[in-house]
Amino acid sequence: MSPDFRDTSIAFKSHSTRSLQRSKWLFSLISNSYLVKIGKVLTLFAFKLRLPINFLILKTVFEQFCGGQTVRDSNEVISKNWKFKVGSILDYSVEGQTDEFEFNKSKEAIIETIKMSKNNPGVPLAVFKVTGLISVKLLEKKSANLKFEKKDKASWKKGIKRVNDILSFADSLNIPIMIDAEESWIQKAIDEMALEGMKLFNRKEVIIYNTIQCYKKNQLVSLKKNIEYAKKEGFLFGVKLVRGAYLEKENARSKEMNYETPIHPSKFHTDKEFNDCMNYILRIIDKPETKKTVSLILGTHNEESTYIALKRLKENGWKKGEEPVLFAQLFGMSDNISYNLSNAGYKTAKYLPFGPIREVIPYLFRRAEENTSVKGQTGRELLLIKTELKRRKNIL
Repeated sequence: MSPDFRDTSIAFKSHSTRSLQRSKWLFSLISNSYLVKIGKVLTLFAFKLRLPINFLILKTVFEQFCGGQTVRDSNEVISKNWKFKVGSILDYSVEGQTDEFEFNKSKEAIIETIKMSKNNPGVPLAVFKVTGLISVKLLEKKSANLKFEKKDKASWKKGIKRVNDILSFADSLNIPIMIDAEESWIQKAIDEMALEGMKLFNRKEVIIYNTIQCYKKNQLVSLKKNIEYAKKEGFLFGVKLVRGAYLEKENARSKEMNYETPIHPSKFHTDKEFNDCMNYILRIIDKPETKKTVSLILGTHNEESTYIALKRLKENGWKKGEEPVLFAQLFGMSDNISYNLSNAGYKTAKYLPFGPIREVIPYLFRRAEENTSVKGQTGRELLLIKTELKRRKNIL
């Protein structure tokens, strides 16, 4: 029997009533796009004036969507998740750095998450953003095949070394690691790094995963090409499928710079791209006795896509928990999927951001904007929370 994603008693069993009430209040605010825009402006203004607003952020959006400010801070959430066999994917959510000190600081934080994954079964793998290690300017130049100046070449060499040090360290501890997708105008350089990493380290098993954002057009075509390349070169392919997190930013930039947006025109087209990519990979994965050449992480909050994957895995004879597929959702969202999947025996994890409050703000704004712009996302969260609060009230 498939898990019931409407079962709120399982979905929210890790939450206190007080926690649910806070989430209800927060998602009610996030559902108002005007409040989200105003909140973003006021927050940035307050930081600019050095106003003491950290505590307010810490006790609202930060507590909802982040594990803590450090790896150690995140331990409580990791333990709480693992109590219900839901893993945590620690993400140092600092991006868009500009100087060597900050780049190296990011590298050390990422290394720390890999070490924790080695010693903690509740942390199944690691993840990082390349923009925490190499400047956006350089990634944009590289993606556009623009000529590097002498100082660019030196900076790029240092950045690539940081990336390779992280991948090599993950491989030395046999810890899988995901490279996050970012904006389309820097993605080409990131994809090239990911393929080179896979080619080097994904020989016996999948250590390196790249991320595909399916709200972008022609992702199935690109996926097929890369898997064929992996087959030809003799390495295994690791892929995380997501729908995408930069929708408004992508569309705004394409309009401003007068080029065709790389983003699908509707949620229908995005869903189709995601499901087409997912089904293509699941066909390759096939049955337990089939030689494994691809490993999949499904980063989705979509119930329909999740049910499609579960049905295909069951039809192909996979036992729960043994399939080469990890289901992942963002911390603070879609607990109805995460906890019901885990309760049914499937491998499940929460993407758990951490980092200094001020530097995690871009991530938090994206979460707020995503909940506002994705049709039905906030409404579903609110409905489920209200249902569970009502259920608890009725059993008192």
